[in-house]
Amino acid sequence: MGGVRQLGYIAFEVRDLAAWQQFATSVLGLEANPREGSEALSFRMDEYAQRVTVTEGPADDLVTIGWEVEHEAALNACRERLEGVGLTVERGTREEAHARCVVDLIRVADPNGLATEIFYGPLVRQDVPFRSPRMSGRFVTGGQGMGHLTLAVDSLDASLAFYRDVLGMRLTDWVQPQIERAVESTMNIAFLHCNLRHHSLAFWEAKMPKRLHHLMLQCESIDDVGSAYELAQETGVPLEMTLGRHTNDHMLSFYMQTPSGFSVEYGWGARTVDDADWQVQLHKTGSSWGHRHVAAH
Repeated sequence: MGGVRQLGYIAFEVRDLAAWQQFATSVLGLEANPREGSEALSFRMDEYAQRVTVTEGPADDLVTIGWEVEHEAALNACRERLEGVGLTVERGTREEAHARCVVDLIRVADPNGLATEIFYGPLVRQDVPFRSPRMSGRFVTGGQGMGHLTLAVDSLDASLAFYRDVLGMRLTDWVQPQIERAVESTMNIAFLHCNLRHHSLAFWEAKMPKRLHHLMLQCESIDDVGSAYELAQETGVPLEMTLGRHTNDHMLSFYMQTPSGFSVEYGWGARTVDDADWQVQLHKTGSSWGHRHVAAH
């Protein structure tokens, strides 16, 4: 039975809900999705009823990753693999599945203590089309999932063993740390995929103030990236890195800081991965041009 097949949803705990409501809708272009009886913020970016959940709390960081599997049998197989390597797996309650807008889920801690949920059966709202309050186009999602995450992890080897060997993700390539990204770790950055998206997860071994370095959202239109870049500068949203193009996934993007201090990469034009002929590569730089760290200017 295969492993996880896409990054399905994420949850943040933040100090300033009002700032996040404004940032998520007016800057990122996500659609607010109020949930009756819930104080959490809920956002859509496609036909899925919920991709991002934001609750109030002191962490100001990513607190949960939701990975989608194909069906109930795949979920059970994933649970068996997790328990087979000695991990404690919790079954989500009916109320928790309802809050996540899925049929069923299980929960386990990854090697870094990050809550990891594996689920199947997302609620899909074809009857209520996604409408961005800002974008002219749409996000690249579908079988590629909602985007990618880049994390600072406690152990590169332990994280590889968990995400690659247990959850079934595949190694795409490696990038050595780069000055322009202010990465001081001596370890390589590992990029993993679970569908056509070049990577749904990347991580390196480092101690950082936040577990999450950035969330990447990919637009179908380059104009939506350009307008967001201009909007961020006009409205005082702090930039982390300028517009540039990555060497490994070929994404044209820029990075801006969220109200919680970690970043969002907002991009267009990434290449995809075909497992039939993909060759793992090593890149010595993260970007072929641009992506200059704003703090260094």
